[in-house]
Amino acid sequence: MNQPNKLVVVWTNGDREVAIRMAFMYTLNSKLKEWWNEVSLIVWGPSAKLLAEDTMLQEYVGKMKDAGVELLACKACADGYGVSGVLEDMGIVVKYTGLVLTDFLKDQNIKVITV
Repeated sequence: MNQPNKLVVVWTNGDREVAIRMAFMYTLNSKLKEWWNEVSLIVWGPSAKLLAEDTMLQEYVGKMKDAGVELLACKACADGYGVSGVLEDMGIVVKYTGLVLTDFLKDQNIKVITV
């Protein structure tokens, strides 16, 4: 039986401290320390607005990108907050993520956590 080797963090929380102290810290360290072979972050809901407005969080996401974390954002949410362009400029792939998340959840080699 294959062990899960991909982590997907779905960041939905609009709380800055939750982003820094859990979502970002664990996501970045998971990649840097090779706890998982592949690591993805999905920006979804209020987190999209928070990220677009907070330069410190943007710098942190830049570190994740540099480390090789796959960065995705929910297009419906980003469009709703009017921040799709800001997120795309950060190197985040903005796309409809409902099916993407569903596929991640159905794959037994992927672990998904939500924050």
